[in-house]
This record gives sequence, structure tokens and C-alpha cells, in this order.
Amino acid sequence: MKNRLARCLAVLSLAAAASASAQTFPAKPIRWLVPYAAGGGSDFLARTVAQTLSTQVGQPVLVDNKPGGNTALAAAETARAPADGYTVLSADNGTLVFNPALYKSLSYSPAKDLAPVTLMGKFPMILVVGANSGMATARDFIARAKAKPGDVSYASAGAGSPHHLAMELLKVEAGLFMVHVPYRGAAPALADVVGGQLPAMMVDLAAGAGFIKGGKVRALAVANPTRLPQLPDVPTFAELGYKNVEAAALVGVVVPSATPPEVVNTLNRQLVAAINEPSVRTRMTDFGVEPVGSTPAQYAALLKSETTRWHKLIRDLKITLD
Repeated sequence: MKNRLARCLAVLSLAAAASASAQTFPAKPIRWLVPYAAGGGSDFLARTVAQTLSTQVGQPVLVDNKPGGNTALAAAETARAPADGYTVLSADNGTLVFNPALYKSLSYSPAKDLAPVTLMGKFPMILVVGANSGMATARDFIARAKAKPGDVSYASAGAGSPHHLAMELLKVEAGLFMVHVPYRGAAPALADVVGGQLPAMMVDLAAGAGFIKGGKVRALAVANPTRLPQLPDVPTFAELGYKNVEAAALVGVVVPSATPPEVVNTLNRQLVAAINEPSVRTRMTDFGVEPVGSTPAQYAALLKSETTRWHKLIRDLKITLD
């Protein structure tokens, strides 16, 4: 009886400490890991939200770029960090959904080592072709690819990226056979689509907006449930008869899995407040990001459904990066 009472008191003491910690969180600077180099979409999103978060909570939020290992280096470092809410990671669907299916072994487990806090925003994918490609619509592109199976190649921002897998999804849904040419990032891939070296790619609006507005590439269809407000004249794939072609880079925040729920919930409220600040939402939208700001439970449910959907595609197509 004494042992049981001691254990109960210990549990209550820990719970009280966690609750008190959550009420005063943050009491020191937060380190925000970004698994990509500075200057990209994930970096922009982290720095935009972090700046407002820092102002709102009265503590520095230090963005630390840790690229490498297809985001695995930063993910593994986050998984090993103290589970106190002071180390957070910008994680996209490559980190949390694709990597476990693309690699036989990883230095971290998304399900076991990382806990979702909030989905910050979505980068919807867009099918684009070169301005001089001779293709004016998505139907033109699909017809050309069907007419010459294997003769049409497409660029991507990298093997295993949302851009790559979005085109693979279109290939399956439209019954196409095309050759994948991966690049190190969206910018060099777009440059070769503009130059006519390759006819097409899937690109997110953040990376492709300048090329689209400048008339260097033509947007043919968006892999989004609805048309994008920035591209109101570009149809969705669903409108063209391909309702399952939906793809986006989903960027959220995760923490070490042992982080107390009270701290996770406090961090969630603070991040969502920063995302919903009008100037932040405007900056995100102007950049090409759809602001979200979900609960941890909503983010977890989305990751579960995305894992089911994309793992099937990756397995069926036998895509591997090992």
C-alpha cells in the first residue's frame, strides 16, 4: 500500500510539474530546426511564423538550418533532443510520410520519436510546362504523353519530393509512362523546363509563381481540391476527371514524442495564434502558402491518412531511395 501511494504521489508530482511548466512556457529561447538550407519555402515559413511567435511569447525563437539526409539529419537531432518543447522541427510530408516508405532504414521513426504540434501550411502542386512547349492545356499534355509512352520526361525538385510523387500520382491516375529526371531543388528544375530541356514538372506555387507570372512557364492544372485564388483560371485535376490527383507539400511543427501533452498544447496555441496573425497570413498567402494552423489531433489524423495513401503508391511503383 505504501509503495502504491508513493507511486501515485510521484505521478501527481510529475503531472503538477508538467502543468506548471506549460503555464510558464516558454521561459527561455526556443530552437527551431529547419531541415533545408536557408532561402527555400520551408525556411521562409519557419522564419515568418517564428518572428511573430517570438514577439507574442516574449522569448527569442532561433531558426537553425540543418539540411541533409533528405531531412533525416534534423529529424534525428530533434528526436534526440530534450522533450521539453524548447526544440521544435519544421517537418514536411517527406520527413513524416514519404521517408519511412522510401528508405529501408531511418535514423528516426516519425511515429515513435516525433509528436505533431500543428500543420502550419500547404504548398499545393501545379502542373507546369514550358511557354514554348506547344501545350496549352493539361489535356494536351496528357494526350502527348499517351501518344508516345516513355518519350516524355519530366523534372522534379528531387527524388522522393512531393513534386516527384505528385507527378507519379498523375501518371497512375491518367495511365501515363514518363521518365523522371530529378534535380537538386525546384529552381534548377524550373530553369530547364523554361529552357525547353524538359517539357514539364509539378511545382509548388511558392517556387513557381515568378515563372508563371512572368510567362516563362504555363500552369495547366492544380493538384488541389479547389482552384487557387492566385491562379483562378487554372482548373483542378478533379475538374478534368482526375479527382484523386491531389498533392501538396505539407509543412508543420513537431517535437520529441515524450514532450508532455500540456506543453504540446501550449505550444500549439501559441503557434496557431502566430499563424492567424493577419500580417502572417497575408505574407504566407502572397508567398504561395495556404495557411492552416491545426490542432495536434487534426495534424495526427492528416498524417495517418496521408501515410496510407502515399505508402500504397510508393509500394505499388516500387520507388526506393536506398
